Amino acid sequence: MVRGSMATEASSSPADFDIGADQNLPSILFPKGRPERDFGDQPECFIDLNLDQAVASIAAGRDEYDIKTFFYEPLQHVDDVIYRQEVFRDLDDKELRSKILAFGEGMRGVRDLLKSAARASYEMERQAWFLDAAHAFSDLVKNLTIALCSLPVTSRGFFRLRRYLDGYVHSETFSALSREADAIKDALAEVRLSIVIGADGFQVKKPAEEQDYSAAVERTFQKFRQGQVKNYKVSPAADRFMNHIEAAIVAFAGELYPDLFKRLADYCAANSEFIDPVLTSFDREVQFYLAYLDHTEKLAAHGLPFCYPDTRSSLEDTDVFAHDAFDIALAEKLVRTKGVVVVNDFMLHGRERILVVTGPNQGGKTTFARMFGQMHYLATLGCPVPGRKAKLILADAIWTHFEREENLESQQGKLQGDLVRIRRILLRANPNSIVLLNEIFTSTMLEDAVYLSRRVMTELIRRGVLAVWVTFIEELANFSEETVSVVSGVRAADPTVRTFKIERKAPDGLSHAMSIARKYGVTRACLMERLRS
Repeated sequence: MVRGSMATEASSSPADFDIGADQNLPSILFPKGRPERDFGDQPECFIDLNLDQAVASIAAGRDEYDIKTFFYEPLQHVDDVIYRQEVFRDLDDKELRSKILAFGEGMRGVRDLLKSAARASYEMERQAWFLDAAHAFSDLVKNLTIALCSLPVTSRGFFRLRRYLDGYVHSETFSALSREADAIKDALAEVRLSIVIGADGFQVKKPAEEQDYSAAVERTFQKFRQGQVKNYKVSPAADRFMNHIEAAIVAFAGELYPDLFKRLADYCAANSEFIDPVLTSFDREVQFYLAYLDHTEKLAAHGLPFCYPDTRSSLEDTDVFAHDAFDIALAEKLVRTKGVVVVNDFMLHGRERILVVTGPNQGGKTTFARMFGQMHYLATLGCPVPGRKAKLILADAIWTHFEREENLESQQGKLQGDLVRIRRILLRANPNSIVLLNEIFTSTMLEDAVYLSRRVMTELIRRGVLAVWVTFIEELANFSEETVSVVSGVRAADPTVRTFKIERKAPDGLSHAMSIARKYGVTRACLMERLRS
């Protein structure tokens, strides 16, 4: 599904990887173990980049896992990114993914059984639900261990989990949990009760040695059978709770088999917290990968490519590029409405650091800037990115300044608000930062907008940031060697029709001017028509 290569110099094979001091706390998301602190809120750039929409779609149907917060925590080290790319590659294997999905479904079932235990009205009923949950959990752990040992996992994440599970299933704690659950369930299955129903009630006792006449009765009445008859046998629902009569029968059973039911009670008391926290964490964390792969495969089914980007610090390599890239949030909407997704390329080489995007309105300029930001943010999560091939920087921050409506409750005017936001960005930006500017300074005169834009551009270049600047000021396109001009395309035969392709070329302003002239009916043809009339 995805293509591309990882930076091999930073990767490690399972054979020479040492878990180290945190070997009892493996995390499928974090190589050094999950951070103890809580994750932060949604990053500021999410709304401008429509990543809030993309993450909402990705996480849909997995509310119980709260995986959105995992998307709020970008990684800071290249090796951490590669760690996740390795896990994604393992999960590209359909068989492994099916085993992980089965584990997740089973864990959901275990939680449901424990919820039933908590809701049960009778103590012995609660114990029965609890026993079922513990038994199901032990089977899940065994099956997951077998799957990871039999399948060719290569990622450090799954290798670490496999090693942990191998130790866990052979521990006395787990062995006792599993062995005793099996034994108690087998013993309970052998319990037989005789219920004698009378006019004033019923009695429960151990069955006497007596002959079962049910088969003989069925044979006797078989000759009177005429055609197919309805089967009135009823099996109790798996999630049905006991009524007071059933509870009374079980209570009598407890008196008839006191040792067995005491054994059950002791088991429940001794294993009140039987779910291993590492597996609880894994069950949640792996949903990050499964949800993202589910989402991208829906898009890939419509011919949209994803790849593992070569992700590096900008201090190591300043070159960035992407082929056949697209806006992941917009693509999801277009696929849903059977629209056409337009892919684009970008490239910055050597001293080039800033893409200046010009062209007619509604030509895909803002979408291009969003795409650039989305790809870099998803790369910091270790995710496959939308595109056929990509080389990106590991950004320490993505700063966005997109056009916004003036806040009437604020004491600032729109221009002052723009300046305050820009200053805040420039004070924090560095060579590992990405800055995305979209149509700023539109509320002032052109002369002032040009002056302010040149000042901001000078500061961006001085700080060495990677940037995309969508602007109507074409003078910025050839500002310096660090700037690269790209233009949103129009159809040659009809400049009013946008192609949504962003091309690397110098701006000429003609297509935009012609588009405006046609919109307001002041082209030569329109004027001549008016004169003739």
